[in-house]
Amino acid sequence: MNDYKERMNRIVRNVAERAWRQPLLPSGLWFHGDVRDNFYYASYLFAASLDLEIDPKFNRQEGKRLAEEVLGRVLRLQNKDAKSPMYGHWPLNLGPKPEEASPHPLPVELMGSLMVFFHRKFETEMSEGLAAEFEAGLEHIYHGGFFRKLLTVCNHHEAKYTAAKLIFGHRFDDKELLEDGKQSLRDTLSLLRREGMAEYGCLPWFWHWIQAFTCALELMEEPELKRELHELLDELWSLRTSYYLKGAWVGAHSRGWPHDAPRDANVLHDYVQFGDFSLPEEMPRTEYAGFLFHEAPEGNRRLALDRSEPTEVRKALMKSVDGEMRQLHSYAYVTEYFAAGGLWERVREFDNEQLRWMFSLPVRNGGKANQLYFFHPGEGYDPSGSDPRHQSEWMEVLYHKNVVLALYPLPEPACGVGGGEVVGVLPEGEWLYEAEALYGKVDEVYFAVHLSPGTAYDIREQSGYHLAVCRGPRMALTVEAVTVREAENRGIGQLAAFARQMSGHRPEFMTDGGFEVAYTGWMTEDRLRLTEMASGSSARTINGVECTFESYSV
Repeated sequence: MNDYKERMNRIVRNVAERAWRQPLLPSGLWFHGDVRDNFYYASYLFAASLDLEIDPKFNRQEGKRLAEEVLGRVLRLQNKDAKSPMYGHWPLNLGPKPEEASPHPLPVELMGSLMVFFHRKFETEMSEGLAAEFEAGLEHIYHGGFFRKLLTVCNHHEAKYTAAKLIFGHRFDDKELLEDGKQSLRDTLSLLRREGMAEYGCLPWFWHWIQAFTCALELMEEPELKRELHELLDELWSLRTSYYLKGAWVGAHSRGWPHDAPRDANVLHDYVQFGDFSLPEEMPRTEYAGFLFHEAPEGNRRLALDRSEPTEVRKALMKSVDGEMRQLHSYAYVTEYFAAGGLWERVREFDNEQLRWMFSLPVRNGGKANQLYFFHPGEGYDPSGSDPRHQSEWMEVLYHKNVVLALYPLPEPACGVGGGEVVGVLPEGEWLYEAEALYGKVDEVYFAVHLSPGTAYDIREQSGYHLAVCRGPRMALTVEAVTVREAENRGIGQLAAFARQMSGHRPEFMTDGGFEVAYTGWMTEDRLRLTEMASGSSARTINGVECTFESYSV
Protein backbone atom coordinates (compact mmCIF):
# COMPACT_ATOMS: atom_id res chain seq x y z
CA MET A 1 0.00 0.00 0.00
CA ASN A 2 1.30 3.44 -0.91
CA ASP A 3 0.70 5.77 2.05
CA TYR A 4 1.39 8.81 -0.10
CA LYS A 5 -1.32 10.94 1.52
CA GLU A 6 0.37 10.76 4.91
CA ARG A 7 3.67 11.83 3.36
CA MET A 8 2.00 14.71 1.50
CA ASN A 9 0.45 15.88 4.76
CA ARG A 10 3.87 15.77 6.42
CA ILE A 11 5.26 18.06 3.72
CA VAL A 12 2.30 20.43 4.07
CA ARG A 13 2.71 20.60 7.84
CA ASN A 14 6.49 21.04 7.77
CA VAL A 15 6.44 23.80 5.15
CA ALA A 16 3.49 25.51 6.82
CA GLU A 17 5.25 25.57 10.18
CA ARG A 18 8.36 26.92 8.52
CA ALA A 19 6.27 29.66 6.90
CA TRP A 20 4.67 30.49 10.25
CA ARG A 21 8.10 30.87 11.87
CA GLN A 22 9.55 32.87 8.97
CA PRO A 23 9.59 36.60 9.83
CA LEU A 24 7.91 38.87 7.31
CA LEU A 25 10.02 41.47 5.54
CA PRO A 26 8.83 45.11 5.46
CA SER A 27 7.21 44.35 2.09
CA GLY A 28 4.84 41.90 3.77
CA LEU A 29 6.53 38.96 2.00
CA TRP A 30 8.84 36.28 3.37
CA PHE A 31 11.30 36.19 0.47
CA HIS A 32 12.68 38.68 -2.02
CA GLY A 33 14.87 36.15 -3.82
CA ASP A 34 12.08 34.42 -5.75
CA VAL A 35 8.44 35.49 -5.82
CA ARG A 36 7.32 31.87 -6.22
CA ASP A 37 8.60 30.82 -2.79
CA ASN A 38 6.13 33.24 -1.20
CA PHE A 39 3.27 31.67 -3.15
CA TYR A 40 4.33 28.11 -2.29
CA TYR A 41 4.85 28.78 1.42
CA ALA A 42 1.58 30.70 1.72
CA SER A 43 -0.26 27.88 -0.08
CA TYR A 44 0.98 25.33 2.46
CA LEU A 45 0.22 27.60 5.41
CA PHE A 46 -3.32 28.17 4.14
CA ALA A 47 -3.88 24.43 3.57
CA ALA A 48 -2.49 23.39 6.97
CA SER A 49 -4.70 25.96 8.68
CA LEU A 50 -7.79 24.23 7.27
CA ASP A 51 -6.89 20.52 7.22
CA LEU A 52 -8.08 18.78 10.39
CA GLU A 53 -5.86 15.78 9.62
CA ILE A 54 -2.86 18.05 10.18
CA ASP A 55 -2.02 19.20 13.69
CA PRO A 56 0.01 22.38 13.14
CA LYS A 57 2.04 24.10 15.84
CA PHE A 58 0.27 27.43 15.35
CA ASN A 59 -3.17 28.95 15.69
CA ARG A 60 -5.23 27.94 12.66
CA GLN A 61 -7.12 31.23 12.40
CA GLU A 62 -3.95 33.31 12.63
CA GLY A 63 -2.18 31.02 10.16
CA LYS A 64 -4.98 31.40 7.62
CA ARG A 65 -4.97 35.18 8.06
CA LEU A 66 -1.19 35.38 7.51
CA ALA A 67 -1.39 33.10 4.46
CA GLU A 68 -4.10 35.26 2.92
CA GLU A 69 -2.05 38.41 3.48
CA VAL A 70 0.98 36.96 1.69
CA LEU A 71 -1.09 35.46 -1.13
CA GLY A 72 -2.74 38.83 -1.68
CA ARG A 73 0.60 40.61 -1.81
CA VAL A 74 1.88 38.09 -4.35
CA LEU A 75 -1.18 38.54 -6.55
CA ARG A 76 -0.82 42.32 -6.46
CA LEU A 77 2.70 42.06 -7.92
CA GLN A 78 1.26 40.82 -11.22
CA ASN A 79 1.59 43.07 -14.27
CA LYS A 80 -2.01 44.07 -15.05
CA ASP A 81 -1.25 46.43 -17.94
CA ALA A 82 -2.97 44.84 -20.94
CA LYS A 83 -0.81 46.92 -23.31
CA SER A 84 2.44 45.62 -21.85
CA PRO A 85 4.31 42.78 -23.62
CA MET A 86 4.65 41.25 -20.13
CA TYR A 87 0.95 41.47 -19.36
CA GLY A 88 -0.10 38.79 -16.87
CA HIS A 89 3.45 38.14 -15.65
CA TRP A 90 5.17 38.48 -12.28
CA PRO A 91 8.68 39.58 -11.40
CA LEU A 92 11.08 36.77 -10.49
CA ASN A 93 13.78 38.16 -8.19
CA LEU A 94 12.05 40.88 -6.23
CA GLY A 95 15.02 42.88 -4.93
CA PRO A 96 14.73 45.43 -2.14
CA LYS A 97 11.55 46.99 -3.59
CA PRO A 98 9.29 44.22 -4.95
CA GLU A 99 6.72 46.67 -6.32
CA GLU A 100 9.42 48.08 -8.63
CA ALA A 101 10.79 44.72 -9.85
CA SER A 102 10.46 44.06 -13.58
CA PRO A 103 8.19 41.27 -14.83
CA HIS A 104 9.92 38.04 -15.85
CA PRO A 105 8.70 35.22 -18.14
CA LEU A 106 9.46 32.34 -15.74
CA PRO A 107 7.21 32.64 -12.64
CA VAL A 108 3.88 32.30 -14.42
CA GLU A 109 4.96 29.18 -16.35
CA LEU A 110 4.40 26.85 -13.42
CA MET A 111 2.87 29.14 -10.81
CA GLY A 112 0.02 30.20 -13.12
CA SER A 113 -1.35 26.68 -13.53
CA LEU A 114 -0.85 25.93 -9.85
CA MET A 115 -2.87 29.05 -9.04
CA VAL A 116 -5.83 27.61 -10.95
CA PHE A 117 -5.52 24.40 -8.93
CA PHE A 118 -5.21 26.26 -5.61
CA HIS A 119 -8.13 28.53 -6.37
CA ARG A 120 -10.42 25.63 -7.29
CA LYS A 121 -9.38 23.59 -4.25
CA PHE A 122 -9.72 26.36 -1.66
CA GLU A 123 -12.02 28.99 -3.19
CA THR A 124 -14.86 28.35 -0.76
CA GLU A 125 -12.51 28.79 2.22
CA MET A 126 -10.98 32.05 0.99
CA SER A 127 -12.08 35.45 2.13
CA GLU A 128 -14.25 37.23 -0.44
CA GLY A 129 -11.45 39.68 -1.20
CA LEU A 130 -8.76 37.04 -1.80
CA ALA A 131 -11.09 34.95 -3.97
CA ALA A 132 -11.77 38.03 -6.11
CA GLU A 133 -8.04 38.75 -6.42
CA PHE A 134 -7.43 35.18 -7.59
CA GLU A 135 -10.24 35.45 -10.13
CA ALA A 136 -8.75 38.68 -11.50
CA GLY A 137 -5.21 37.28 -11.52
CA LEU A 138 -6.27 34.21 -13.48
CA GLU A 139 -8.10 36.43 -15.99
CA HIS A 140 -4.90 38.42 -16.55
CA ILE A 141 -2.89 35.22 -17.06
CA TYR A 142 -5.41 33.93 -19.58
CA HIS A 143 -5.56 37.14 -21.58
CA GLY A 144 -1.79 37.58 -21.36
CA GLY A 145 -1.50 34.17 -23.04
CA PHE A 146 2.09 33.22 -22.16
CA PHE A 147 1.26 29.65 -23.22
CA ARG A 148 0.22 30.52 -26.80
CA LYS A 149 3.37 29.08 -28.36
CA LEU A 150 4.11 26.34 -30.85
CA LEU A 151 5.60 23.05 -29.71
CA THR A 152 9.17 22.98 -31.10
CA VAL A 153 11.81 21.31 -28.91
CA CYS A 154 9.53 19.71 -26.29
CA ASN A 155 11.48 20.87 -23.24
CA HIS A 156 10.27 21.72 -19.73
CA HIS A 157 9.10 25.17 -20.82
CA GLU A 158 6.91 23.72 -23.54
CA ALA A 159 5.65 21.00 -21.19
CA LYS A 160 4.35 23.79 -18.95
CA TYR A 161 2.86 25.66 -21.94
CA THR A 162 1.04 22.49 -23.01
CA ALA A 163 -0.41 21.89 -19.55
CA ALA A 164 -1.40 25.56 -19.28
CA LYS A 165 -3.22 25.39 -22.63
CA LEU A 166 -5.33 22.57 -21.24
CA ILE A 167 -5.86 24.21 -17.86
CA PHE A 168 -6.73 27.70 -19.07
CA GLY A 169 -8.63 26.42 -22.10
CA HIS A 170 -10.81 24.41 -19.75
CA ARG A 171 -11.03 27.15 -17.12
CA PHE A 172 -12.22 29.80 -19.59
CA ASP A 173 -14.16 27.49 -21.93
CA ASP A 174 -11.78 28.35 -24.79
CA LYS A 175 -12.35 25.39 -27.10
CA GLU A 176 -9.68 26.44 -29.60
CA LEU A 177 -7.04 26.74 -26.87
CA LEU A 178 -8.13 23.44 -25.35
CA GLU A 179 -7.83 21.66 -28.70
CA ASP A 180 -4.36 23.20 -29.18
CA GLY A 181 -3.40 21.80 -25.78
CA LYS A 182 -4.74 18.35 -26.63
CA GLN A 183 -2.71 18.23 -29.84
CA SER A 184 0.41 19.48 -28.04
CA LEU A 185 -0.13 16.76 -25.43
CA ARG A 186 -0.36 14.05 -28.08
CA ASP A 187 2.71 15.37 -29.88
CA THR A 188 4.65 15.47 -26.61
CA LEU A 189 3.76 11.89 -25.74
CA SER A 190 4.60 10.70 -29.24
CA LEU A 191 7.99 12.43 -29.18
CA LEU A 192 8.88 11.02 -25.74
CA ARG A 193 8.10 7.51 -26.91
CA ARG A 194 9.95 7.95 -30.19
CA GLU A 195 13.04 9.89 -29.11
CA GLY A 196 13.30 9.59 -25.33
CA MET A 197 13.75 12.38 -22.79
CA ALA A 198 16.32 14.89 -24.05
CA GLU A 199 16.32 16.54 -20.61
CA TYR A 200 17.90 13.49 -18.96
CA GLY A 201 18.33 13.79 -15.19
CA CYS A 202 17.31 17.44 -15.46
CA LEU A 203 16.51 18.87 -12.03
CA PRO A 204 14.43 20.70 -10.95
CA TRP A 205 12.92 20.94 -14.40
CA PHE A 206 11.85 17.30 -14.70
CA TRP A 207 9.64 17.93 -11.67
CA HIS A 208 8.05 20.84 -13.53
CA TRP A 209 6.93 18.31 -16.14
CA ILE A 210 5.46 16.16 -13.37
CA GLN A 211 3.73 19.04 -11.57
CA ALA A 212 2.34 20.69 -14.70
CA PHE A 213 0.75 17.54 -16.11
CA THR A 214 -0.43 16.25 -12.73
CA CYS A 215 -2.07 19.64 -12.19
CA ALA A 216 -3.78 19.32 -15.57
CA LEU A 217 -4.94 15.80 -14.71
CA GLU A 218 -6.49 17.08 -11.46
CA LEU A 219 -8.42 19.80 -13.31
CA MET A 220 -9.59 18.05 -16.49
CA GLU A 221 -12.94 16.28 -16.79
CA GLU A 222 -12.97 14.65 -20.26
CA PRO A 223 -12.29 10.88 -19.85
CA GLU A 224 -10.22 10.61 -23.04
CA LEU A 225 -8.09 13.62 -22.11
CA LYS A 226 -7.56 12.26 -18.61
CA ARG A 227 -6.50 8.93 -20.14
CA GLU A 228 -3.88 10.65 -22.31
CA LEU A 229 -2.58 12.61 -19.32
CA HIS A 230 -2.34 9.34 -17.39
CA GLU A 231 -0.28 7.86 -20.21
CA LEU A 232 2.11 10.79 -20.31
CA LEU A 233 2.58 10.78 -16.54
CA ASP A 234 3.14 7.02 -16.56
CA GLU A 235 5.82 7.57 -19.20
CA LEU A 236 7.53 10.21 -17.06
CA TRP A 237 7.41 8.13 -13.89
CA SER A 238 8.67 5.09 -15.79
CA LEU A 239 11.72 7.12 -16.73
CA ARG A 240 12.17 8.34 -13.17
CA THR A 241 11.98 4.87 -11.64
CA SER A 242 14.62 3.55 -14.04
CA TYR A 243 17.16 5.91 -12.49
CA TYR A 244 15.90 5.84 -8.91
CA LEU A 245 17.83 4.75 -5.82
CA LYS A 246 16.28 5.84 -2.50
CA GLY A 247 15.91 9.49 -3.46
CA ALA A 248 18.98 9.66 -5.69
CA TRP A 249 18.79 10.31 -9.43
CA VAL A 250 21.54 8.07 -10.75
CA GLY A 251 23.56 8.40 -13.94
CA ALA A 252 24.10 11.45 -16.12
CA HIS A 253 22.44 14.82 -15.51
CA SER A 254 21.92 17.27 -18.36
CA ARG A 255 21.34 20.14 -15.95
CA GLY A 256 21.09 20.72 -12.25
CA TRP A 257 21.15 23.36 -9.56
CA PRO A 258 23.90 23.57 -6.93
CA HIS A 259 21.73 21.96 -4.26
CA ASP A 260 21.63 18.76 -6.34
CA ALA A 261 25.40 18.45 -6.81
CA PRO A 262 26.95 16.60 -5.13
CA ARG A 263 23.88 15.80 -3.04
CA ASP A 264 20.38 14.98 -4.27
CA ALA A 265 18.28 17.54 -2.40
CA ASN A 266 15.25 18.08 -4.68
CA VAL A 267 13.57 14.94 -3.38
CA LEU A 268 10.05 15.83 -2.24
CA HIS A 269 8.23 14.20 -5.17
CA ASP A 270 10.34 11.07 -4.69
CA TYR A 271 9.54 11.12 -0.99
CA VAL A 272 5.81 11.18 -1.69
CA GLN A 273 6.00 8.52 -4.41
CA PHE A 274 8.32 6.03 -2.73
CA GLY A 275 8.72 6.90 0.96
CA ASP A 276 11.87 4.76 1.35
CA PHE A 277 13.96 7.54 2.89
CA SER A 278 13.37 10.16 5.58
CA LEU A 279 11.91 13.55 4.79
CA PRO A 280 14.91 15.90 4.88
CA GLU A 281 14.96 18.99 7.02
CA GLU A 282 16.14 21.16 4.16
CA MET A 283 13.66 21.50 1.31
CA PRO A 284 15.16 23.78 -1.35
CA ARG A 285 12.29 23.31 -3.85
CA THR A 286 8.97 22.90 -2.05
CA GLU A 287 6.76 23.83 -5.02
CA TYR A 288 3.54 21.71 -4.94
CA ALA A 289 4.84 18.28 -3.92
CA GLY A 290 2.43 18.34 -0.97
CA PHE A 291 -0.62 18.87 -3.19
CA LEU A 292 -0.13 17.00 -6.48
CA PHE A 293 0.39 13.27 -6.88
CA HIS A 294 0.11 10.66 -9.60
CA GLU A 295 1.02 7.12 -8.61
CA ALA A 296 3.71 5.53 -10.78
CA PRO A 297 2.82 2.27 -12.54
CA GLU A 298 2.98 -0.59 -10.05
CA GLY A 299 5.69 -2.49 -11.93
CA ASN A 300 7.93 0.58 -12.00
CA ARG A 301 7.39 1.31 -8.31
CA ARG A 302 8.20 -2.31 -7.46
CA LEU A 303 11.47 -2.10 -9.39
CA ALA A 304 12.44 1.21 -7.81
CA LEU A 305 11.76 -0.04 -4.28
CA ASP A 306 13.47 -3.43 -4.68
CA ARG A 307 17.06 -3.17 -5.91
CA SER A 308 18.15 -6.49 -4.40
CA GLU A 309 19.04 -7.67 -7.91
CA PRO A 310 21.44 -5.36 -9.81
CA THR A 311 19.95 -3.77 -12.91
CA GLU A 312 21.65 -2.37 -16.02
CA VAL A 313 19.74 0.48 -17.67
CA ARG A 314 20.66 1.25 -21.28
CA LYS A 315 18.81 3.97 -23.13
CA ALA A 316 19.23 5.88 -26.37
CA LEU A 317 17.76 9.34 -26.84
CA MET A 318 17.67 12.02 -29.49
CA LYS A 319 18.78 15.56 -28.74
CA SER A 320 19.14 18.70 -30.81
CA VAL A 321 22.79 19.78 -30.51
CA ASP A 322 23.95 22.88 -32.40
CA GLY A 323 20.93 22.62 -34.70
CA GLU A 324 21.46 18.94 -35.53
CA MET A 325 19.73 15.89 -34.08
CA ARG A 326 22.17 13.56 -32.37
CA GLN A 327 21.61 10.17 -30.81
CA LEU A 328 23.02 9.94 -27.28
CA HIS A 329 23.47 6.87 -25.14
CA SER A 330 23.23 6.50 -21.39
CA TYR A 331 24.15 3.67 -19.08
CA ALA A 332 23.43 3.01 -15.41
CA TYR A 333 24.13 0.09 -13.11
CA VAL A 334 21.80 0.16 -10.10
CA THR A 335 22.21 -1.97 -6.99
CA GLU A 336 20.75 -1.98 -3.50
CA TYR A 337 23.45 0.29 -2.03
CA PHE A 338 24.96 2.23 -4.92
CA ALA A 339 24.62 3.00 -8.61
CA ALA A 340 27.10 3.99 -11.31
CA GLY A 341 26.93 5.27 -14.85
CA GLY A 342 26.46 8.23 -17.08
CA LEU A 343 26.30 9.46 -20.65
CA TRP A 344 28.76 8.08 -23.18
CA GLU A 345 28.96 11.26 -25.25
CA ARG A 346 29.99 14.74 -24.23
CA VAL A 347 27.23 17.28 -24.92
CA ARG A 348 27.37 20.96 -24.21
CA GLU A 349 24.24 21.71 -22.24
CA PHE A 350 22.66 25.02 -21.23
CA ASP A 351 24.94 26.91 -18.81
CA ASN A 352 27.42 24.02 -19.20
CA GLU A 353 25.65 22.18 -16.37
CA GLN A 354 26.08 18.58 -17.53
CA LEU A 355 27.26 16.03 -14.96
CA ARG A 356 28.39 13.31 -17.31
CA TRP A 357 28.96 10.42 -14.90
CA MET A 358 28.86 9.61 -11.23
CA PHE A 359 28.54 7.00 -8.53
CA SER A 360 25.40 7.55 -6.47
CA LEU A 361 24.47 6.47 -2.98
CA PRO A 362 21.00 6.69 -1.44
CA VAL A 363 20.08 10.15 -0.15
CA ARG A 364 21.91 10.83 3.11
CA ASN A 365 20.78 12.90 6.09
CA GLY A 366 22.51 15.96 7.45
CA GLY A 367 23.39 17.53 4.11
CA LYS A 368 25.98 14.86 3.32
CA ALA A 369 26.89 14.36 -0.33
CA ASN A 370 25.75 11.13 -1.95
CA GLN A 371 27.62 11.46 -5.28
CA LEU A 372 31.19 10.62 -6.29
CA TYR A 373 32.72 11.78 -9.57
CA PHE A 374 35.83 13.36 -11.14
CA PHE A 375 35.96 16.02 -13.86
CA HIS A 376 38.12 18.65 -15.49
CA PRO A 377 36.62 22.08 -14.70
CA GLY A 378 35.18 24.07 -17.58
CA GLU A 379 33.30 27.28 -18.21
CA GLY A 380 31.30 28.40 -15.17
CA TYR A 381 33.28 26.44 -12.57
CA ASP A 382 33.65 27.98 -9.12
CA PRO A 383 37.32 27.58 -8.06
CA SER A 384 36.28 27.62 -4.38
CA GLY A 385 34.96 24.09 -4.86
CA SER A 386 31.66 24.91 -3.17
CA ASP A 387 29.74 24.29 -6.41
CA PRO A 388 31.33 21.25 -8.11
CA ARG A 389 29.57 21.51 -11.47
CA HIS A 390 30.51 22.83 -14.94
CA GLN A 391 32.75 20.27 -16.58
CA SER A 392 34.98 20.75 -19.61
CA GLU A 393 34.93 18.58 -22.72
CA TRP A 394 38.25 16.91 -21.85
CA MET A 395 37.17 13.47 -20.69
CA GLU A 396 36.71 9.99 -22.12
CA VAL A 397 34.76 7.36 -20.19
CA LEU A 398 34.05 3.64 -20.01
CA TYR A 399 31.23 2.31 -17.81
CA HIS A 400 30.82 -1.31 -16.85
CA LYS A 401 28.73 -2.38 -13.89
CA ASN A 402 30.48 -1.28 -10.67
CA VAL A 403 33.51 0.25 -12.43
CA VAL A 404 34.14 3.51 -14.25
CA LEU A 405 37.32 4.30 -16.20
CA ALA A 406 38.11 7.88 -17.19
CA LEU A 407 40.84 9.59 -19.21
CA TYR A 408 41.47 13.32 -19.16
CA PRO A 409 43.36 14.09 -22.41
CA LEU A 410 43.99 17.74 -21.60
CA PRO A 411 45.54 19.77 -24.43
CA GLU A 412 49.01 21.25 -24.08
CA PRO A 413 49.09 23.70 -22.52
CA ALA A 414 46.01 22.69 -20.53
CA CYS A 415 43.14 25.04 -21.19
CA GLY A 416 39.92 25.84 -19.40
CA VAL A 417 39.06 27.35 -16.08
CA GLY A 418 40.62 24.44 -14.21
CA GLY A 419 43.93 24.51 -16.07
CA GLY A 420 45.66 21.18 -15.58
CA GLU A 421 43.62 20.15 -12.54
CA VAL A 422 41.12 17.31 -12.35
CA VAL A 423 38.67 17.70 -9.48
CA GLY A 424 37.17 14.78 -7.59
CA VAL A 425 34.14 14.82 -5.31
CA LEU A 426 34.33 12.31 -2.45
CA PRO A 427 31.24 11.91 -0.21
CA GLU A 428 31.89 12.44 3.47
CA GLY A 429 32.88 9.17 5.12
CA GLU A 430 36.01 7.27 6.16
CA TRP A 431 38.86 7.80 3.67
CA LEU A 432 42.45 6.64 3.42
CA TYR A 433 44.67 8.78 1.20
CA GLU A 434 47.67 7.05 -0.34
CA ALA A 435 50.08 7.81 -3.15
CA GLU A 436 48.06 7.78 -6.38
CA ALA A 437 45.09 6.11 -4.67
CA LEU A 438 42.11 6.97 -2.47
CA TYR A 439 40.16 4.32 -0.56
CA GLY A 440 36.89 5.10 1.15
CA LYS A 441 33.99 3.62 3.08
CA VAL A 442 30.76 5.60 2.77
CA ASP A 443 27.74 4.04 4.45
CA GLU A 444 27.48 0.51 3.01
CA VAL A 445 29.94 0.94 0.14
CA TYR A 446 33.72 0.79 -0.27
CA PHE A 447 35.36 2.82 -3.05
CA ALA A 448 38.77 2.26 -4.62
CA VAL A 449 40.02 5.21 -6.69
CA HIS A 450 43.30 4.68 -8.53
CA LEU A 451 45.08 7.62 -10.18
CA SER A 452 47.59 7.56 -13.01
CA PRO A 453 51.34 7.63 -12.13
CA GLY A 454 52.73 11.03 -11.24
CA THR A 455 49.37 12.38 -10.10
CA ALA A 456 49.47 14.36 -6.87
CA TYR A 457 46.41 15.62 -5.07
CA ASP A 458 45.25 17.90 -2.26
CA ILE A 459 42.18 17.23 -0.15
CA ARG A 460 39.96 20.19 0.63
CA GLU A 461 37.08 19.95 3.08
CA GLN A 462 33.67 21.10 1.92
CA SER A 463 30.25 20.86 3.51
CA GLY A 464 29.28 17.19 3.29
CA TYR A 465 32.11 16.12 0.97
CA HIS A 466 35.84 16.26 0.30
CA LEU A 467 37.31 17.80 -2.82
CA ALA A 468 40.33 15.98 -4.30
CA VAL A 469 42.22 18.45 -6.50
CA CYS A 470 44.51 16.34 -8.70
CA ARG A 471 47.49 17.43 -10.79
CA GLY A 472 49.64 15.34 -13.04
CA PRO A 473 51.27 15.06 -16.46
CA ARG A 474 48.52 12.94 -18.08
CA MET A 475 45.68 12.08 -15.81
CA ALA A 476 43.46 9.01 -15.82
CA LEU A 477 41.70 7.03 -13.14
CA THR A 478 39.59 4.02 -12.27
CA VAL A 479 36.87 3.79 -9.65
CA GLU A 480 35.44 0.52 -8.37
CA ALA A 481 32.60 0.30 -5.86
CA VAL A 482 32.14 -2.75 -3.64
CA THR A 483 29.42 -3.16 -1.05
CA VAL A 484 30.39 -3.90 2.54
CA ARG A 485 28.48 -7.17 2.29
CA GLU A 486 30.40 -8.24 -0.83
CA ALA A 487 33.69 -7.35 0.84
CA GLU A 488 32.76 -9.33 3.96
CA ASN A 489 31.97 -12.33 1.78
CA ARG A 490 35.61 -12.14 0.66
CA GLY A 491 36.93 -11.87 4.19
CA ILE A 492 37.33 -8.08 4.33
CA GLY A 493 35.81 -6.42 7.35
CA GLN A 494 37.24 -2.91 7.48
CA LEU A 495 38.54 -0.13 5.25
CA ALA A 496 42.23 -0.77 5.98
CA ALA A 497 41.89 -4.37 4.82
CA PHE A 498 40.01 -3.26 1.70
CA ALA A 499 42.75 -0.73 0.93
CA ARG A 500 45.45 -3.40 1.28
CA GLN A 501 43.55 -5.71 -1.04
CA MET A 502 42.91 -3.07 -3.68
CA SER A 503 46.41 -1.58 -3.54
CA GLY A 504 47.56 -4.90 -5.04
CA HIS A 505 44.87 -4.68 -7.70
CA ARG A 506 45.87 -1.52 -9.51
CA PRO A 507 45.11 -0.62 -13.13
CA GLU A 508 47.69 -0.30 -15.86
CA PHE A 509 48.34 3.14 -17.33
CA MET A 510 50.15 3.52 -20.65
CA THR A 511 51.23 6.64 -22.52
CA ASP A 512 53.33 5.28 -25.41
CA GLY A 513 51.71 6.01 -28.76
CA GLY A 514 48.53 7.22 -27.07
CA PHE A 515 46.92 7.36 -23.67
CA GLU A 516 45.39 4.24 -22.13
CA VAL A 517 44.10 2.72 -18.93
CA ALA A 518 43.35 -0.99 -18.51
CA TYR A 519 41.71 -2.53 -15.45
CA THR A 520 40.39 -5.91 -14.38
CA GLY A 521 37.37 -5.58 -12.12
CA TRP A 522 37.99 -7.00 -8.66
CA MET A 523 34.38 -8.12 -8.37
CA THR A 524 33.54 -9.04 -11.97
CA GLU A 525 37.03 -10.06 -13.23
CA ASP A 526 36.06 -8.41 -16.52
CA ARG A 527 38.94 -6.81 -18.42
CA LEU A 528 38.28 -3.17 -19.34
CA ARG A 529 40.41 -1.01 -21.60
CA LEU A 530 39.98 2.67 -22.50
CA THR A 531 42.33 4.20 -25.06
CA GLU A 532 42.79 7.71 -26.43
CA MET A 533 44.64 7.41 -29.74
CA ALA A 534 47.23 9.87 -31.03
CA SER A 535 44.72 10.71 -33.77
CA GLY A 536 42.27 11.96 -31.15
CA SER A 537 39.85 9.04 -31.52
CA SER A 538 39.15 6.69 -28.64
CA ALA A 539 38.54 2.97 -28.22
CA ARG A 540 36.78 0.97 -25.52
CA THR A 541 36.90 -2.77 -25.02
CA ILE A 542 35.33 -5.12 -22.49
CA ASN A 543 36.96 -8.55 -22.37
CA GLY A 544 38.62 -7.76 -25.69
CA VAL A 545 35.37 -6.92 -27.48
CA GLU A 546 34.99 -3.42 -28.87
CA CYS A 547 32.37 -1.42 -27.02
CA THR A 548 30.60 1.15 -29.17
CA PHE A 549 27.92 3.52 -28.01
CA GLU A 550 25.35 1.95 -30.27
CA SER A 551 26.06 -1.73 -29.61
CA TYR A 552 26.40 -1.31 -25.86
CA SER A 553 23.66 1.16 -25.02
CA VAL A 554 20.69 0.53 -27.27
